[in-house]
Amino acid sequence: MLNRVLVANRGEIARRVFHTCRELGVSTVAVYSDADAGAPHVAEADAAVRLPGTTPADTYLRADLLVEAALRTGADAVHPGYGFLSENAAFARLVQGAGLTWIGPPPDAIDAMGSKTRAKRLMAAAAVPVLPELDPESLTEADLPVLIKASAGGGGRGMRIVRSLVALPAELEAARSEAAAAFGDPAVFCEPYLAAGRHIEVQILADDAGTVWTVGERECSIQRRHQKIIEEAPSPLVARVPEMRERVLAAARAAALAARYRNAGTVEFLADDAGRFYFLEMNTRLQVEHPVTECTTGLDLVALQLRIAAGRPLPAPVPPPATGHAIEARLYAEDPAAGWQPQSGTLYRLAVPGRPTTFRVPSGRRAASVPAIRLDSGVAGRSHVGVHYDPLLAKVIAWAPDREQAAAVLSATLARTNIHGLVTNRNLLVRVLRHPAFLAGETDTAFLDTHDVATLAAPLATPQAIELSALAAALADAAARRAAAPVLGGLPSGWRNVPSDLQRKAYDVVGAGPAAVRCEVGYRIARDGLLVDGRDDITLVSMAPDAVLLTAGGVQWRFEVAAYPGLICVDSGLGPVALRPVPRFGDPVGQVAAGSLLAPMPGTVSRLGAAVGSQVAAGQPLLWLEAMKMEHVISAPAAGIVAELPVVAGQHVEVGSVLAIVKPEEDPA
Repeated sequence: MLNRVLVANRGEIARRVFHTCRELGVSTVAVYSDADAGAPHVAEADAAVRLPGTTPADTYLRADLLVEAALRTGADAVHPGYGFLSENAAFARLVQGAGLTWIGPPPDAIDAMGSKTRAKRLMAAAAVPVLPELDPESLTEADLPVLIKASAGGGGRGMRIVRSLVALPAELEAARSEAAAAFGDPAVFCEPYLAAGRHIEVQILADDAGTVWTVGERECSIQRRHQKIIEEAPSPLVARVPEMRERVLAAARAAALAARYRNAGTVEFLADDAGRFYFLEMNTRLQVEHPVTECTTGLDLVALQLRIAAGRPLPAPVPPPATGHAIEARLYAEDPAAGWQPQSGTLYRLAVPGRPTTFRVPSGRRAASVPAIRLDSGVAGRSHVGVHYDPLLAKVIAWAPDREQAAAVLSATLARTNIHGLVTNRNLLVRVLRHPAFLAGETDTAFLDTHDVATLAAPLATPQAIELSALAAALADAAARRAAAPVLGGLPSGWRNVPSDLQRKAYDVVGAGPAAVRCEVGYRIARDGLLVDGRDDITLVSMAPDAVLLTAGGVQWRFEVAAYPGLICVDSGLGPVALRPVPRFGDPVGQVAAGSLLAPMPGTVSRLGAAVGSQVAAGQPLLWLEAMKMEHVISAPAAGIVAELPVVAGQHVEVGSVLAIVKPEEDPA
């Protein structure tokens, strides 16, 4: 048996492994960077070891420091989680060489699957269908479009779609740069790009006794930037195509046998709508989306990982059958309406309604057949979300007897979740889950492009609902000011013996897209009640600093209001609304020169694409900003001349910093 496990990772996956370890009576060890010193996973471990620094290269990618931490704390095993060094054979060998148990597959299996090109050749030899590998240096127009992929890793890092040979050199450079930053290996390769494929994967488990489980399939076709955001089990495509499940499970089993696999892993395939499928890669680790398999089978995959690593066999010749349907939504700190810009700052509140289970299969699922929610999260209230790591905040998973009910329960839960402090992809997730095409099982990898990201990411609240929420924010603010008033605090704000002008408040709607949306309200509280500018159907029922009851059009609505520095969050049945109060008088210090390009997030300038005095076209890349493990292009908004470029490669910049100034060519200044 294992006695103490060090998790060589952070955030949600570290907490997930700790949860199972606690249930099994296994002691836990956390590691943390300076940026993660106050993170929940650190507080939940029995022991924690600091990794000096903030960047992944200095901390979670330092195999030597991780092994040293395990030895120093008396750990007898290391769980790598996912990402970072989880698929690094050298790290696995270093762990084993130190006399520790590696909770993962054999290093030789990691090596065999670690290179996507070698893995494809191995799979082809095992009669597993594969897409042809293309040499980037010898591509022709007939090969286009192609997908550039990092050889040493996945998760969307190092991926680029190329549709023209002219764009190939720049995209290769960008892919290699991103792959090197994410995995420490710049190697990339190309394969044919299927614009509307279906991403199907099979969970596998294999023990030392030769038993191989294929634990059903998942579908993960809803993706952004080649990263999954909604995953489900079972797959609607596989369920629809006759005999596809038998064929895809058999292919996954053949892949596991060819790789001499042990422990948990995932075999991923790209399928078309007719059910033809091709091997993509094998992830030699636990997957982010493993909860949907746990919720449909009742298995604890982490417990099985520990069991196999300790040398014990799987508990039965075959896995339990799947029951019902599970869907997982990844909640990211990012703004889909602004080019998926990652967000950083303070997450003041993350509260899922009801009583979700945490990191475990919902109890009573099979017996009661009652829908249930599970929450796997790496953050808590008042958590700081930085720029050094992936912007994943939480995974919300719904189980129900059927797919339609699971989608309905998950979308309703997400819509009612309190998320205060950061813009997230919540609105987009809810709209996807409610979209007729999604409910019909039409979930290919081009879903977001087909159905328009801007429309899907629009606020859940209508413009009329936003106005009511802004009014509620103004009334709650008034109630707070009166409650704090040292004299006559019981009088309503703005009350006079004689009629007076309306009180006015202006707010910018947060997360409404790249263009600022401003909402202005005017109101007066008099002896005869609430008077609202432009509305005669609104009645004030009650007001307090944290809640306002309004009747509008004969319907009473309750608005819960939470105020934070520079931000007001309003939650109601009309949809969540986040507002930034607009000061009555602008701050001249905050004004910038015309043509300035500001940093949309904190990050590091990875490289420059122009110089002062360069003539640039609209949309031409000026520089690349690295944040949250991905590169983000900063492009010229219009044709002109680069007048200023006050940054250099390697420089860290804060949000709002001036990155460049582009002036029109005809501007003599």
